[in-house]
Amino acid sequence: MADSTVHHTWDVIVIGAGPVGENAADRVRKAGLTVAVVEKHLVGGECSFYACSPSKALLRPILATRASERVQGSEGARVDPAGVLARRDAWISGLSDEGAVGWLEHVGIDLLRGTGRLVGERRVEVDGRLFEARHAVIVCTGTSPLVPDLPGLREARPWTNREATTSRRVPDRLAILGGGAVACELAVVYAALGSMVTVIEQEEQLLGRSEAFAAEAVAESLRRQGVDVRLGAEATAVSRLGPTGEVTVELGGGGRISADELLVAVGRVPNTADLGLETVGAKTDDRGYLQVSEQMEVEGATGDRPWLYAVGDVNGIVLLTHMGKYQARACGDLVGARATDRPEDPRSMTPWALDLGAPQVVYTDPEVASAGLTEQQARERGIRVRVVDIPMDKAAGSGLQAEGYQGQARIVVDEDAGTLVGATFVGQDVAELVQPATVAITGRVPLATLWHAVPVFPAMSEIWLRLLEEYGL
Repeated sequence: MADSTVHHTWDVIVIGAGPVGENAADRVRKAGLTVAVVEKHLVGGECSFYACSPSKALLRPILATRASERVQGSEGARVDPAGVLARRDAWISGLSDEGAVGWLEHVGIDLLRGTGRLVGERRVEVDGRLFEARHAVIVCTGTSPLVPDLPGLREARPWTNREATTSRRVPDRLAILGGGAVACELAVVYAALGSMVTVIEQEEQLLGRSEAFAAEAVAESLRRQGVDVRLGAEATAVSRLGPTGEVTVELGGGGRISADELLVAVGRVPNTADLGLETVGAKTDDRGYLQVSEQMEVEGATGDRPWLYAVGDVNGIVLLTHMGKYQARACGDLVGARATDRPEDPRSMTPWALDLGAPQVVYTDPEVASAGLTEQQARERGIRVRVVDIPMDKAAGSGLQAEGYQGQARIVVDEDAGTLVGATFVGQDVAELVQPATVAITGRVPLATLWHAVPVFPAMSEIWLRLLEEYGL
């Protein structure tokens, strides 16, 4: 039986110490509140150790080598698999969170190691010990990889992103179930490291939320890299020979694919099952994501004033680390204001830009950088749009970046408002082009004003001028 004695009280308790939880805790600390974070695994979370950081650390040497091969005078670089893996290990600190824990200690955030569970209003139990928050509990528990109920799949012990981004072994053959960002990025990694890679995607295009032209460019490039891309292919069953033997994926229509390892990258599920949500009346949707208000307050939570908040992937709004951190900053400031009786500022304490579409980069070769809405999404919202497409080599900087530069840029314009609602860039090194699009979309900058934001010559950012000229400015 759990101890009913409250062992300690803080102003705020944050459950989950990934990047989102760290940001939420830091913002309430800066408001002058005491705060503790609860973490059952590694401080720094999924992004730091198993997702964003290791995958990009793996990708960068590969993409840099490819970029070198495309510039006359710098050909001859090669990918060194051992060096790539060593760089990854350095970025994840050998799966040690000592540095992250040190940061918590340095700024004065207390750490509770263990599994956090709600047991009442502003009360959190951590492995049998009871703690209390004076003002708020913020849930930042994120998501875990989805392993679907496919016959034989769980028994085959497949990789998820965790195993794929931390493996010290490069399998001779790797099959990947799924065609989203994780699947495409890790296909680039393992193909470059020497694996024979097969991507199995049941839809008719990769990167299902992206513009079709971007998805087609990535699929064509993967095939040039030696990846077998199977679109419209449905996996029906999986089996493995022995504990570490060959994995076989059965496909609808009678085909099959054999590999040494199978990576499942078909989505995420929220980490809400063991949070004790029922004890406080917290509402979830049919997938288990916490339902929240515009100010990240958990709907249905008992009490005469808001005290339970959920930010980041756990609320299912946008499953991207940077957008979760954005929610955390706004929510942390709101909690700080409410706890200290300072005025609330809806403009800074509500993550209102979530509705405008999130910026995202898929670090494949070519990269896909996007912000805001796709053409289809904009039309579904009833926006009267005009789409402008131009090849990336319209900017002189693209040709300087790589011989025979290949890529495409698109902007989606709200014709009634005269502003951007979406932008997508496909090509080598386009990641940094997305921030101007994010600023323009979030700030609702009129295109007539944007025309006066003169790009540097001969940088790739000159593509913005070419897009506006194509539009007619």
